[in-house]
Amino acid sequence: MLRNNLSLCESFLSDLNYETFSALLAQNKVLADAAEIQGLMCGMMAGGMSLTDRNWLPAIADMFNAGESFGAELSQALQSVFDEVVQQMLDSDFALVLMLPDDAAPINERGAALIAFVQGFMTGFGLHQNDLTACSDDVKEALEDFSEIVKMEDQMTEDEESEQALFEVQEYVRVSAMLCFNELGQSPLDDSEAPPTVH
Repeated sequence: MLRNNLSLCESFLSDLNYETFSALLAQNKVLADAAEIQGLMCGMMAGGMSLTDRNWLPAIADMFNAGESFGAELSQALQSVFDEVVQQMLDSDFALVLMLPDDAAPINERGAALIAFVQGFMTGFGLHQNDLTACSDDVKEALEDFSEIVKMEDQMTEDEESEQALFEVQEYVRVSAMLCFNELGQSPLDDSEAPPTVH
């Protein structure tokens, strides 16, 4: 029986996408969707958080779950998404895949999720990086653009022009998130090479 439950859980985790992850978050009364949570994780990593830091989970609980720890299933799902984002961020081919609604979803639903991702990214980034003086102009510009994207409220019409515009913004966000990580993020090697802390 336990083996069956484990294999069911594993297949669920391998099928995690925007819809299934958002549904799991809602079931657990977490006040965020999949896009915002993934954006938060990306922002933390891009802001310079150690990839072996385990404090990201309590940080998410503080922000979206009134500081209460998550149940086992949701914790496992969050860990799975986190591990996947780490792999994608470390990939040299700009492999990040944004967790957004399916292309068949209404365009305004996809636009709102993209804004939620950017909002999460900005929050996560700010937790780990508040000194932008040494950042490149590209990173500063990307963060300024992200600030503008978060303020976007206009409803989009279901037409080809809007689809193209949304695709371009989505791609810009995806590449910019990785650009920030490539400049400010840490690699697993940074942890293994860090000198021991003297107390």
